[in-house]
Amino acid sequence: MLKANLRSEQTDGLVKGLAVLGLSPNIWTLLSLAPAVGGLVALLQHHLAAALALFVLSGLIDMVDGAVARATSQETARGAYIDGVVDRYVELLLYIGLLFYLGPGEFFGLQRDAWFMLLVFGALMTSFSRAYADHRGVVKDAHELKRMGGLLERGERLILLYAGMVAGLANTEWLMAAVAVAAVLANATALQRISFAVRA
Repeated sequence: MLKANLRSEQTDGLVKGLAVLGLSPNIWTLLSLAPAVGGLVALLQHHLAAALALFVLSGLIDMVDGAVARATSQETARGAYIDGVVDRYVELLLYIGLLFYLGPGEFFGLQRDAWFMLLVFGALMTSFSRAYADHRGVVKDAHELKRMGGLLERGERLILLYAGMVAGLANTEWLMAAVAVAAVLANATALQRISFAVRA
């Protein structure tokens, strides 16, 4: 997973100094919601560049919580759970904002809101297919669960959409294309994980 790959000693060294502020890792996690809400507002007001900057800031703050937890030996299962939940809310805020920013219309024969429905469903199923495989004991080993992976996990999905937002500054069709590609690859990733679980 991309986020896990970014958890290097260098990354921790850059942000662990923030631990001196005295904020708990869970507070840092919740703080990542603030710029995401700001990003949603910016998209509703059709300020794409500002929205991109705010959502990227949200992602950077989200990286801080884990580094602070490690630097202060406060890593907990509850903290990881809260982090994962907040991540999904941030992602939803981005999708809602982009949907309203792009507005009605068609892309490759489908209504734009249909593409967003596919994107949301694919994102949900990507997470659900692994969580449910674990819950039902279909895939029992923690290492095997991590191996489920797939084409487009959350980190890569967001990078693709952010790249689309950059391109969308010149032409909104490029942004819509990024949404469509993310929707297709998210569902393909979910199918990959389902296949992995069934074969396991």
